[in-house]
Amino acid sequence: MVKNAKPARYLTAVPKRLPDLLIPNEWAIELKIIRPFGDNGRPAEHWSENILHPYPGNTSSLGDCIKLLKSSLSERKAVVIFGYEHTPPVVALETAVASFELVARDVLSIRLSPRIEQVRLGLVHPVHQQLRVFGYEVHGHTRSFTPPTYKSI
Repeated sequence: MVKNAKPARYLTAVPKRLPDLLIPNEWAIELKIIRPFGDNGRPAEHWSENILHPYPGNTSSLGDCIKLLKSSLSERKAVVIFGYEHTPPVVALETAVASFELVARDVLSIRLSPRIEQVRLGLVHPVHQQLRVFGYEVHGHTRSFTPPTYKSI
């Protein structure tokens, strides 16, 4: 863990509710996990909602982007998505992650950095055999933005 590797630098890093991880004066980071299958190997029907639900107040990665941009935090803002797949993928994460990027950019007018991605193969879990980590700095809005709303029926 980075905190152990550089204890003096990250001594003040703390898990929080907003954001999930705060490294004071450096980063405000929101974290999400996506996995198309549960630990039992059964399909997780609503797994992509963890990143794709595009409404303020929602706990998806898109909702986290909105929340970070509305916050008064002075730190750089980021969203990190941890995704688990089979090797080779039975349900590839790429479609959901590309959709996250598209909705952020074209629907919500959120300016993200280019994707940073790392892959770790050979995990010992029988279902979650590989990890893909996707990271984005959340820079702001590309134009004037009015968040989408929804009405109760």
